[in-house]
Amino acid sequence: MTGKPDGEWLRVHPASPFIRGWVALAAIGFFFGRDSFERLLQGRPLMDDMYTGRVPFLLAGGGLILLLAVLGFITTWYFTRYQVAEGYVRVNTGFLFKQQRQARLDRVQAIDIVQPLLARIFGLAELKFEVADAGESAVRLAYLRIDDARQLRATILARAAGLVPDPGQPEAALPEAPEYAVLSLPPSRLVGSLLLSEQSFFLALGAAASVVLSAVTESRQIYFYLIPAVLGMAAAYWGSFNKGYNFTAAISPDGIRLRYGLLDTQAQTLPPGRIQAVKVTQPPLWRIFGWYRMQVNVAGYGGPGSNGEGASRTMLLPVGGLADVMRMLSLVLPDPGTPDPARVFTAGLTGMAPAGLPPAGLSPAGPSQHGVISEEAPDGGFLTSPRRVRLLAPLGWRRNGFTATDTALLIRSGRLWRELVVVPHQRTQSMALHQGPLARRFRVADLVLHTTAGPVSPRVIQAGLDEARDLFDAQAARAREARKRQTSEQWLTQVAPATVVEPVETKDPDKLDHRHTPDHAQNHQEGPHHG
Repeated sequence: MTGKPDGEWLRVHPASPFIRGWVALAAIGFFFGRDSFERLLQGRPLMDDMYTGRVPFLLAGGGLILLLAVLGFITTWYFTRYQVAEGYVRVNTGFLFKQQRQARLDRVQAIDIVQPLLARIFGLAELKFEVADAGESAVRLAYLRIDDARQLRATILARAAGLVPDPGQPEAALPEAPEYAVLSLPPSRLVGSLLLSEQSFFLALGAAASVVLSAVTESRQIYFYLIPAVLGMAAAYWGSFNKGYNFTAAISPDGIRLRYGLLDTQAQTLPPGRIQAVKVTQPPLWRIFGWYRMQVNVAGYGGPGSNGEGASRTMLLPVGGLADVMRMLSLVLPDPGTPDPARVFTAGLTGMAPAGLPPAGLSPAGPSQHGVISEEAPDGGFLTSPRRVRLLAPLGWRRNGFTATDTALLIRSGRLWRELVVVPHQRTQSMALHQGPLARRFRVADLVLHTTAGPVSPRVIQAGLDEARDLFDAQAARAREARKRQTSEQWLTQVAPATVVEPVETKDPDKLDHRHTPDHAQNHQEGPHHG
């Protein structure tokens, strides 16, 4: 493909307004054709006798409404233009009420290519790129040819990464960065995870309660009241299956690439370092097969309850085994900050403080020492809740805890619903200590870390009061030092410009040998666990 001159204003595909407005066209056709269609099915004349003399006027009115709708679509398309220039991407829309939206390329948090079913039929796609404003001002281009959308995404990612066009060929198209597949989700595992999910548990519990209630009251009408609930659960199952089908993850120099969807497909690109927090959860029934779910906070995607689309876009892994979780964590946090990451992260996922022993872990001596994991410390170095809170949390006090590596804070909680939260130090925006009346009685406190809006809410639960205060000071110091080391918003100044990852034959198929270019080898010396 040939590139476009830098700064040229371009238009979206001419079919874009019709794909966006097909619902309006269908509504017009339904309004004018429903009565005639019903008469045709019943074998009656297409028009009622009272409308026989008004047919020309009705057709003219319907044609005028249709013409106005089409002219509105064409006008919308004509006045929608976009431009990539001067470090910004700009989109102009509107005829009577004009609007220009723009976003700085080096502040782009994520780029998605979305293909609804109708757009897939015509080979079109929508390009969305998010900035750090909780999704309120996401710039959207709908619709482009799929090849043009991919090319524009590659151009934006390259500009955001700090690459500049070749002065000798300013109009040359920037190639799309190569990628290496990391994992794919089998449909059978996705179906199994839905059958063993939390909603299935509560559905079975509700069905059993309904049967018992029906037997006690000797009434069968209760089943009719369950029909809306069953339809809602079926829609939820279908939504989860549709969003998680054909899920694949890949790594490339411009970030983590996720693809998923059955009818409506979506391709996300999460640039390096844009993920604010990661949460790994394990429902009780998933423990049978050792499955986990991973969600992330990304600036621009908004809160967890915004809509169904936001929930799917913050899903880093719908369901996967321990090896899949470790593989995805290595992409999000290339430098784990500990010489034994497998032991530490496994303790965060499945560990628990030994019974009858005082919780061991980090030294609370201060910011300089707090965060150094001892090789001999049991339970991966996690500092758990003190034994005196076992009356407040009889099941979870041995599980609730935290530890810190050189690059991230790890928070674990939950005895039945296991949860591990990972927050890179530089992504800690602010903190707060919470202590209620019972917590004051038992001299414990909760430490809340504030990141961007999303499904992950980092919170250290029921830590000892002295340990919570020490962690407050130490985490503030770690976040300050981590932000000092991040001196640029351009991605290629923070990560390797070119990384070639090739699989090699090993005894463990889940272990990969990451081979680096010389430039990346230099970064490897600066961070011994990078990659």
